[in-house]
Amino acid sequence: MIQRDSRAISVGDTPAGERAARAVRLPEPWASAAITVVMPTYNESDNLPTILGALFALPLPALRVLVVDDNSPDGTGDLAEQLARDEYGPDRLSVLHRPGKQGLGRAYVDGIGHALDQGADYVVQMDADLSHPPEAVPQMLGTLLSTEADVVIGSRYATGGELAENWSLHRKALSAWANFYVRVLLRMRIRDVTAGFKIWRRQTLRSIDVAGITSNGYAFQVEMNYRTVRCGLKIVEVPIRFEERRDGHSKMNLGVQVESALMPFKLRRHLPRLGTGRPPTSNR
Repeated sequence: MIQRDSRAISVGDTPAGERAARAVRLPEPWASAAITVVMPTYNESDNLPTILGALFALPLPALRVLVVDDNSPDGTGDLAEQLARDEYGPDRLSVLHRPGKQGLGRAYVDGIGHALDQGADYVVQMDADLSHPPEAVPQMLGTLLSTEADVVIGSRYATGGELAENWSLHRKALSAWANFYVRVLLRMRIRDVTAGFKIWRRQTLRSIDVAGITSNGYAFQVEMNYRTVRCGLKIVEVPIRFEERRDGHSKMNLGVQVESALMPFKLRRHLPRLGTGRPPTSNR
């Protein structure tokens, strides 16, 4: 049995080792599952050492991290290469370099495809800005396996989930409205439909044809969820505490907001039915 804690999990200001010590301890063979964290980066050199330290301190000996860097001007990609060479080793940390800033969605498509090609059975989507709590990863993996879910979402809006206090009322209202807007238009029973912190089964990603996703920016998260729902797959949400990014600047801009607003209409009109039923149990 895995140990469960219904309270939201948070990065906060606690050192990585202490956070890892509070993480769920999974039994074998779950603890040694082939799991890869796909982490897009653009100018995250200040945050990268901290988030990597927290991830590699987790009680998941086979966890790997793939940094997908869009030629960051601040040298994030070079720093990741240095950490792979000098600190963690290329078997645990690898870097996928892209020629320039091409958007969050395309970074995830490229990174997830690379992780699957390298043999990952489970893939975590996670931001590098410390807004997602790394110590939640073992609990999310345990939930995925114990509930036989196809994807688990680290949710701000599930019961027990939290948003950082330093979010403005305007930003909280905008986030809540965006989730309501998408849920209603796409008829999805997901509390945090725009969440970017998830763990997927390998076969689930194949079933939803992640390589064929067309959206970019934050609308990418909505399209992945919608494809999962259309395939009749099981989604489970666990509560987390979502923090404000520690350093750097948000990637949200007007273009991203417009794409996100239009995406539900595009999905309803153009997305073909991907199939129904649960995927094969090759990695259950």
